[in-house]
Amino acid sequence: MAASERLVAILKSSDVKRTAEWYTRAGFDVRRFHPHVMPTWCEVVRDGTVLQFLAGATPWDSEPGLTGSLYIPTNNVDAVYDEIRDRVNCEWGVEERQWGARELVLRDPDGYFITFIQ
Repeated sequence: MAASERLVAILKSSDVKRTAEWYTRAGFDVRRFHPHVMPTWCEVVRDGTVLQFLAGATPWDSEPGLTGSLYIPTNNVDAVYDEIRDRVNCEWGVEERQWGARELVLRDPDGYFITFIQ
């Protein structure tokens, strides 16, 4: 990882290939897979935020899940929305929140909420 990047989470995935494809449509770059045939791990990055996904035998017994949202800071939520709105389903479009933030929320194939915040 570059000094300007931050690892936000390592999350369980039910299908790493499907996860990588979805995150690509959501504007992330897939940095690596392991192994290349039927991957069980991948790393994606966008705007300095790094997410890793793990499938198959994991330390976690349960199905993929997270109660909450992963927040990804951005300088322009509207630009992110314009970039991805035709490629992934947005849970809700750009909203002005009462605490002054502008947010765009996505839900990945395993149900993780990804919130772009400005």
